[in-house]
Amino acid sequence: MNRLKKILIELVAFITIVIASLYLLNYDYLLKAVRITYLNGHKTAFLDDYKYFNNRIIEKGSLPQPWNISRNYNQVQPTAQLEKLHQEIGTVAFLIIKQDSIWNESYYENYTKDSKSNSFSMAKSIVTASLGKAIMDGKIKSLDQKVADFFPEFKKGKSANMTLGDLASMASGLDWDESYYDPFSITTRAYFEEDLKSVIVGLKGINEPGKSYKYLSGNTQLLAMCVVKATGKNLANYVSDSFWKPMGAENEAYWQTDSANGIEKAFCCIASNARDFARFGKLYLHNGKWNGKLLLDSSFVAKSVRPRFKEAPQYGYGWWLCNYKNKNVFYMRGHLGQYVIVVPQDELIIVRLGHRDIPSTNGTPHSDDFYTYLDETYKMLSKK
Repeated sequence: MNRLKKILIELVAFITIVIASLYLLNYDYLLKAVRITYLNGHKTAFLDDYKYFNNRIIEKGSLPQPWNISRNYNQVQPTAQLEKLHQEIGTVAFLIIKQDSIWNESYYENYTKDSKSNSFSMAKSIVTASLGKAIMDGKIKSLDQKVADFFPEFKKGKSANMTLGDLASMASGLDWDESYYDPFSITTRAYFEEDLKSVIVGLKGINEPGKSYKYLSGNTQLLAMCVVKATGKNLANYVSDSFWKPMGAENEAYWQTDSANGIEKAFCCIASNARDFARFGKLYLHNGKWNGKLLLDSSFVAKSVRPRFKEAPQYGYGWWLCNYKNKNVFYMRGHLGQYVIVVPQDELIIVRLGHRDIPSTNGTPHSDDFYTYLDETYKMLSKK
């Protein structure tokens, strides 16, 4: 009995020392990471983790605009290859929208058209749309306006000439470790940190901005903070007023925030559903117009879906880009394989939400599952 008591005392002492060390070394965010992620059986952020964070509501309007349903709705079954992939990597929602009508949709694991799941980095496209809207509203001068106009912390050094366009096109030159599985990376810190602003304004410029592409989540977070300063609205409200309500989203959405300042985790973390995420695909497919009403300047949309750098043809301003069988494709993309894929030439939108993806095995910037969704969708469409 005395031996058991001694072991328990030593265990409590060890745990106390570990916790105290984390606080002393400024790694206390790891306690939240362990509690939310590992204790729920995951190794990284997961689809339903929004339930464990503070959230701000992206409000829907009083006049929802349901999607048109194709007369051939769900008449073609998913291909065997597509269904196999869904099962293997945990797809929870898959939509095919043709000519602005839902042509095919499938849900898995008790998810429905109204079920919420984490957007992860698909939110970056929405933040960039907010930048375009703020320019259109006259709140921001242009893509060339300097970040230092909003945050004087970036007036010195290599970041002095950093612009909002540099942030949107992933060309900031900031110091950031884009690692989703390393518990000590700044990306992990930002995801679980109580005070997100302190993390972002402490970033240092290590390369000249505007010269080359490097994907950094911190860019989008800083961009969003500039949009908030420019508009005087929190990000969720600005997105609601600018897009969610005008586009007739059928459900409210949640945007994860830090707990110290209520700052939206803008580089990720909108909890919504496939049908409402797809609305941004439709908006960009129609060059910034929603059912004839201009919500975004068409020139901003066109610039967003073209590469800024010849050396990085896979990225524009907030959107991923791909040439697929001589078709120009642009898409929203998030951790674990969240996609809103747009093929303008065929008036096609594909949405996939799920638990895992298949990383690229052929050296391209695009995941293997991304190509499968396109290939199998076109096989389905050929049977209509």
